[in-house]
Amino acid sequence: MTRASIPPIDCTSLQIQLAALPGLARLRELSPGFAEATDKTIAAILEQAAAFAADRLEALNAQSDSAAPRLTDGAVATSQLHREVWRDYAEGGWIALDLPEQLGGQGLPLVMAVAVQEVFDRHCAAFGMLPVPMRSAVRLIDAWTSDDSIRSEWLPKLVAGEWGATICISEVGAGSDASRIRTKAVARGDGCWSITGEKQWISFGGHDLTGRIVHCLLARTDGAKGLSLFLVPDRIDGAANGVVVRNIEHKLGLHLSPTCAMGFENATGYLLGEEGRGLSQMFVMITNMRMAVGAMGLGMASAAADTALSYARQRLQGGSGAQPLPITAHADVQRMLMSMQANVEAARALIYVAAVEADLARTETDAEARRDHSALAQWLLPIIKTLGGELAFTTADSAIQVLGGAGYTTDWPVEQLLRDSRVLPIFEGTTGMQGLDLLHRRLWKDGGEGLRVFLTRANADIAVFASRDTEAANAAGEIVELLETTAQQLARMTDRPRDGEAGATAFLHLAIDAALGWSAARLAAIDGAVPACVRLRTLGRFLIDDLLARARCHAAMATRGAASLDGFSTLI
Repeated sequence: MTRASIPPIDCTSLQIQLAALPGLARLRELSPGFAEATDKTIAAILEQAAAFAADRLEALNAQSDSAAPRLTDGAVATSQLHREVWRDYAEGGWIALDLPEQLGGQGLPLVMAVAVQEVFDRHCAAFGMLPVPMRSAVRLIDAWTSDDSIRSEWLPKLVAGEWGATICISEVGAGSDASRIRTKAVARGDGCWSITGEKQWISFGGHDLTGRIVHCLLARTDGAKGLSLFLVPDRIDGAANGVVVRNIEHKLGLHLSPTCAMGFENATGYLLGEEGRGLSQMFVMITNMRMAVGAMGLGMASAAADTALSYARQRLQGGSGAQPLPITAHADVQRMLMSMQANVEAARALIYVAAVEADLARTETDAEARRDHSALAQWLLPIIKTLGGELAFTTADSAIQVLGGAGYTTDWPVEQLLRDSRVLPIFEGTTGMQGLDLLHRRLWKDGGEGLRVFLTRANADIAVFASRDTEAANAAGEIVELLETTAQQLARMTDRPRDGEAGATAFLHLAIDAALGWSAARLAAIDGAVPACVRLRTLGRFLIDDLLARARCHAAMATRGAASLDGFSTLI
């Protein structure tokens, strides 16, 4: 049997949600390039992306396991189809959607890049692992160097997709704990540095899709306590630069993306920004990549949800009559399908809002408003990273359940979605790390400023939504109130950090519940009689009750402290 394809995405929901986005009108005022992008233009971009994804990326994804990149004689080789699809993708200008026009980009807002990434990653998430660090590297170089030789050499090529980029942080024994990084940088005296060390888990660390690759790398220097940030090309003037691919990891999924162990053997590197401040500078790149994980997870979740719905409409089973019924007639299947679709739509609404807030944090001219947008964007970042990553896996799992035995076979794409998505709650900061970030940095260190902005915005919006759907708005308001009271309790635990940390992941999930409740209430209040609007309202109302039950559980878990962990020593 030929493997079933992921259904092409219906862009109607994306267009409705984009049109209804709060803050979009302000973005148009602030972004000349976007001001010229009418709703018709946005629809055309999404439809072109959907056509490319369903045609080129779907075919590439089908050979993900059988034609994965291979390491031969120190070089990573991809398939001919992979190279052809990348060429067409780059020539289509897809990398540059949200990059500034002065750098060769199209000047569209981040939310458009996020929406397009969802469409692409729906059909081949592994393919999307390459352009994200390239876009992020453009912003990194633009932010931290005024060196014309570096800017003129790398920025145009990265924007055009002719050269690639990676983010090189992790090492053996230094994953989330960057303080243990051992890679060393020694100044040469000519403005360059010699980089020596080993890096691990580097996506697309080596490949033949682009002419060159620049590694954005953290290393230690003798002159500073903190880490420093370097650009390390794989080749300089056509000659190898001491950058070696040691091996490609053998992974559960995302086989089309070569995850490499890298060696740097006295490689020439160029310092970006200030010596000793590399980790904080790298957050330009890390922030973009965490946002991208949310969009990637959303794309994979929508693929799984729509595949399950398509299958369920055709699968006949059960019923008392002579003819079996489609399984969509059974209540439990209906529950699973509605839950998948509702969570996808609410997540889409939230991730779009987060992208708009990130753009307004950069472009808003009013200082007070810009601070609020920045605080809200930072509050939402660990939420959408975790939400997208976990939703992809749980939706793929539910899709397999709907398909039954068929879903467990390679005849259907949902088993691959399950495998590919499992890493999303791990890379770019595990769920546990995101929870600790929300607790320590966003609540304790920042005094809950981002939470304050979120509560103000959510409560104001919910009050407006109540005129359209009082029941949904009231439930969303209760979830937001649970988040506020739980945060107040956790804020009093600064002198008992272990108690707070024991509930950090539950607190993160409560914050997700509240943010999704805010989004679901917005969906329930969408106006319009067309079927797509009716569908969104129905899904928003369906999700609210589930979220309220989840939130009550997460609130209780977040504040119960660490006493229940006192018996952990019995395990070791």
